Amino acid sequence: MSELLKEAIQEKRQILMDELLNSGVYKIKNRHLYEMTLSELEKEYFNLGMASPPIQHTYM
Repeated sequence: MSELLKEAIQEKRQILMDELLNSGVYKIKNRHLYEMTLSELEKEYFNLGMASPPIQHTYM
């Protein structure tokens, strides 16, 4: 995986963790937010009604 992609994933994870923390969410199912993958954080973020589901993009 390229370094740029790793940075983008980490940045998105941090944004979601910050949003969840600001909403009072510190753990989900006895797991700290920093232990969760980007996909898991996105799922919980959307399940909590904090945003609409993401738009799927197709890149060629």
